[in-house]
Amino acid sequence: MRGFAVLTQTCDLVRHCADRPFVEVGPLVEVDDQVLREIERGRRPNYGFIPGVADRRLVADLDRVMTVEKAVAAVWERIEGCRTDDETRRFSLALARKRARTAFPDDFVAFARPLMDRMSERHDRQSDEGRVLRSLREVRVRAAPSWDADAVELMFWFIRNDDEPAFETEDWEHCLTALPQPRSTSGRFVRVDGVVLTLYDLTARDYVESDPLDLDHLSTRRQ
Repeated sequence: MRGFAVLTQTCDLVRHCADRPFVEVGPLVEVDDQVLREIERGRRPNYGFIPGVADRRLVADLDRVMTVEKAVAAVWERIEGCRTDDETRRFSLALARKRARTAFPDDFVAFARPLMDRMSERHDRQSDEGRVLRSLREVRVRAAPSWDADAVELMFWFIRNDDEPAFETEDWEHCLTALPQPRSTSGRFVRVDGVVLTLYDLTARDYVESDPLDLDHLSTRRQ
């Protein structure tokens, strides 16, 4: 263990110990360069990217959050982890994502399993499909009219990173042809569509009305 990342919000951190005697911290752990890049891009929600210690390849392990008394933390040597508003915002989003991961209905998990298994199997391959999968920022899915409806239409958004090189249209077809399709009239999922795009192309409404698929396992299944 190389230290701790303080996870408590500043407004609670500065309050008197009589009101808020404890702070939440997560251990700093060292990772390799590839994993560090994946964490920076939000592909591993069990870790938090901290720019101030990134040169040491240290990240916050969000699976091992603990509390300590403020008096203990007050004597630690402090390194500024987030130095700009944007860095602070991104770290806050990482913390929120860890706590707000979607619990999908069991029948959707089974329905989407072939897609997730294919993505997991081919993510690390040195192929056009593997390179496409590694360029994804996230995959989001919207259920209409709702996840609880008797008949559900699904829309998958494959959101690619803006800074990745552009791929030919046929390369992205791998994602769309892998989408699960209704096999009978007895299931709840009656229609499935998908599209590849960037965040610039996705409306705010589409984003907030959809849920992210957990892609954490794509790069960690062998660890």
